[in-house]
Amino acid sequence: MPSVVMVFEPQPREFFQGMEAPPRLMGFRQKLETLMAADIDIVLCLKFDETFRGYSAMGFIDDVLIDGLAVNYLVVGDDFRFGCDRSGDFALLEDVGKTAGFSVENTRTVTVAGERVSSTRIRNLLQNNQLKKAASLLGRPYRVRGRVVYGRQLGRRIGSPTANILLRHMPALRGVYVVGVKLDDGTTHDGIANIGLRPTVDGKQPALEVHLFDFTGTLYGQRIDVVFRHGLRDEEKFESIDALKAQIARDFDAARAWLAEHSG
Repeated sequence: MPSVVMVFEPQPREFFQGMEAPPRLMGFRQKLETLMAADIDIVLCLKFDETFRGYSAMGFIDDVLIDGLAVNYLVVGDDFRFGCDRSGDFALLEDVGKTAGFSVENTRTVTVAGERVSSTRIRNLLQNNQLKKAASLLGRPYRVRGRVVYGRQLGRRIGSPTANILLRHMPALRGVYVVGVKLDDGTTHDGIANIGLRPTVDGKQPALEVHLFDFTGTLYGQRIDVVFRHGLRDEEKFESIDALKAQIARDFDAARAWLAEHSG
């Protein structure tokens, strides 16, 4: 049988809570690329809107799982709930499956070193700059992948040009970080990044700004991987561009010092 992964856009909590929803660990495209790299045959993306919200649990099973997918074998998380008012659960799927001809498996809780792996726990670790521990739960260092776009050119004007990646959702990290950057050509570079809302310039859209050390060339249009290695400071608002420029110089020195200490 082909393997199918079902995802929702927007995620249900984003639909109900808007900007108050927990930040994503992956954007949709990055999630799609990761699933494809894991040899998933089909990714089914369902639009979560008012119509979909109104589905009863049995309506979801009948229309999506049975009529839509002709499911034979279903794997769900141990806390999976679905349908209007979250009325559907594992027990209902199991009961319906016995008569409809599909089996259901519960993935159970996954633990690492005795601790439960969950997106909530990983977000908390990232927000507290515990990047190594977050990486142990993710199975890889935390990274953001995106396309470099034209920004305000502020970094270039103050002597620290950056590659700008617009983010569609609030990031799990906020602040200034030492990063490693992988380019389209496969090369990797050390750098420093600011991720968040850029309060000094009244940013409204979350963005990731990356400066690559000792790099010349253009990155516009490339999709780059930014791997977060070490947190330097929280995002903050400065009184002037000159104050921001002075802090950036200190950040560069701190990043280079960390890289020198941790090289090799």
